[in-house]
Amino acid sequence: MEHNSINPKNGYSTHTKTFHSLRSSLPLPPLSQPISIIQYTLSLLNSTTTATTSNTTFLIDSTTGRRLSYSEFLHKTQSLASSLKIQFPSLSKNDVAFILSPPSLHVPILYFALLSLGIVVSPANPLSSSTELTHMIQLSKPTIAFTTSSISHKLIPSFPLGTILIDSPEFLEPPIATPISNFNSIVHQTDSAAILYSSGTTGRVKGVELTHRNLIALTAGLYNNKFTSDESENAEQDVAILTLPLFHVFGFFMLIRLAAMGETAVIMERFDFEKMLEAVEKYKVTYMPVSPPLVVAMAKSELVLKYDLTSLKLVACGGAPLGREVAERFKARFSNVEIVQGYGLTESTGAGTGMIRPEETARYGSAGRLADNLEAKIVDPDSEEALPPGKRGELWIRGPTIMKGYVGDKQETSATLNSEGWLKTGDLCYFDSDGFLFIVDRLKELIKYKAYQVPPAELEQLLQSIPEIADAAVIPYPDEEAGQIPMAYVVRKPGSTISECHIVDSIAKQVAPYKKIRRVAFINSIPRSPAGKILRRELIDQAISGASARL
Repeated sequence: MEHNSINPKNGYSTHTKTFHSLRSSLPLPPLSQPISIIQYTLSLLNSTTTATTSNTTFLIDSTTGRRLSYSEFLHKTQSLASSLKIQFPSLSKNDVAFILSPPSLHVPILYFALLSLGIVVSPANPLSSSTELTHMIQLSKPTIAFTTSSISHKLIPSFPLGTILIDSPEFLEPPIATPISNFNSIVHQTDSAAILYSSGTTGRVKGVELTHRNLIALTAGLYNNKFTSDESENAEQDVAILTLPLFHVFGFFMLIRLAAMGETAVIMERFDFEKMLEAVEKYKVTYMPVSPPLVVAMAKSELVLKYDLTSLKLVACGGAPLGREVAERFKARFSNVEIVQGYGLTESTGAGTGMIRPEETARYGSAGRLADNLEAKIVDPDSEEALPPGKRGELWIRGPTIMKGYVGDKQETSATLNSEGWLKTGDLCYFDSDGFLFIVDRLKELIKYKAYQVPPAELEQLLQSIPEIADAAVIPYPDEEAGQIPMAYVVRKPGSTISECHIVDSIAKQVAPYKKIRRVAFINSIPRSPAGKILRRELIDQAISGASARL
């Protein structure tokens, strides 16, 4: 009965008012089977490629050109896992390891070693301030930390098992590997695998707790799409360049995906646009997972013309919506490169919607179709009534990739995950009649700066703590390069002459670089609702009409 009511064009069931995925799915291991994401990844790797036995390159450091083959990588992972168990006999399953490091070849080895032991990996942005890091550590309660010598000073709290420098000789050359099986960490799929940090609507960072099952379900879907789509016929080795931070859900799961497929990952220690183009040419990169500002740069920059980028076949864009004009401009310059767009959240392990077939990529402005194993609803934010295709509402999603919850925050978890397992995304969206998702706006008021999330409330609190400021509000201001930039509306205290420059500098000293306020306007009063909530939409309209009046 149920299945008869599902529309084969868009997956919508009139019976349950739910959208179902139109993708075929790879069966997942039974939940009762103990298996870690690492065991699952290696089982996929061994079933389709000879990467582990041949000299197939897994990782390349774009700065030094250093390479690690799959067999070397697995050997180093095992060595590290066994030396950690010998060095820290009390380090046990479900302990949390806090990781603060720029991207390098050490990071994937560390992730895989810890995950194979059932240790929960919790990577943070190395640009975070000490205050931000202290808050993250309070949430995830790590037993041990891993960082590099240049940023170790940021980790003020002491950890029960101490802090290990991953660029130290002891770390780089652990003793000979003892097989991990000797340590007998039986990992269940429901065990936590990672705590990734995501900004909340309230302005404080939240720790998103993901399980091995979440990552297995995500990897199964990505693997299935790869081997059911047409390009799988190509025998050539796929090479991806990771411009994404490895602490972000997109970079984190791409690393696992690459390993499951037996592909090659080029890792950049720090992002530099021209060095990235150089690396694409040098290592014959075939695809790039990116955020929209990078697509803008590739569509516009003259530097692109200096390099041979003919190896590039695919650009996978996520993190924020990509405008139609930008996509068309990119296609005009790179006619042989497909742009696929996707949508996901840290809370859904990065899964949500995406494009897998060439005919889907032509839907500019869309974020693709619902991923396998997921269901979705479009819910009226006021009445909580589920809506049909074409109607706008809050996107809710449910499936095996949905997080366990926010660590150390039961209240926020129950506000976001309802009793039936639906994740309320906070995004205003609609599905069209063909099942493509379109993101209209964020109900949650996060500013998306180059795919980083900037919570206005956090900046407002800092602004309001400046003695000469009476009131303040922060809004997203459209910016072609960054997508959006944080703009502040400020009410000065009577008699104050505080300047834009002073405000910008003062905030910049207190936050990570991507959270900096980049525009300030002075105003007589901040528009607020009777309940005291900032009427942000009024300020956004004012900022945009002011900008168009100046053109």
